[in-house]
Amino acid sequence: MDKIKQFINFLNEIGYEEIRVKMEKEKIQEQKPSYKKTETLLEKLKKEILKCEKCRLAATRTNVVFGEGNPKANLMFIGEAPGEQEDLQGRPFIGRAGQLLTKFLNLFEIERDRVYIANIVKCRPPKNRNPQPDEIKTCFYYLEKQIEIIKPKVIICLGAFASRTILNLPEKTAISKTRGKEFNINGVTVIPTFHPAYLLRNRRGESDFQKDLELGLKIAEMI
Repeated sequence: MDKIKQFINFLNEIGYEEIRVKMEKEKIQEQKPSYKKTETLLEKLKKEILKCEKCRLAATRTNVVFGEGNPKANLMFIGEAPGEQEDLQGRPFIGRAGQLLTKFLNLFEIERDRVYIANIVKCRPPKNRNPQPDEIKTCFYYLEKQIEIIKPKVIICLGAFASRTILNLPEKTAISKTRGKEFNINGVTVIPTFHPAYLLRNRRGESDFQKDLELGLKIAEMI
């Protein structure tokens, strides 16, 4: 027993625990691509998407809305599809719904550029209609690549379409059945919640949305 204690004391004297922790941190960092590499991979994917004409939405879009934010974000938001303002400017969630999302993030002292925001489909459906199943299927490959590159800890699905697509749920699954719950998809925590556009019409959902956002931020270790 004395020899074991002497050995432990020896390890402490040479700083073994500090060395071990440092090696573990370095190992984790090696497993994740650098910020610059991640940014480059996203830019390469964006160039590919800008040329995409694989579905009917390419004929009516003004701009492809690729997504934006921190390439190494721990938290990723996924919505349904671009709206009118998003289509005009080529940026996700910049209309009234996007402004509300930013407002909620700011409640937790989180700036928008610390997260990553994207949509299930990258082009606006005409007159803001719902994306069709074949359009979602065609575009989903690009979203999968974004998730693969960014490697978020948490994905918050905004609305029923995003939630059903990411979680592979039946077509008519209501958001009320899944919101606020935690799902694990390939090691990523997925949290469905209301779409901010819904909150513009129904303010009663704001408290639940704020709870879901807080949960996601905590799991993502941002608060």
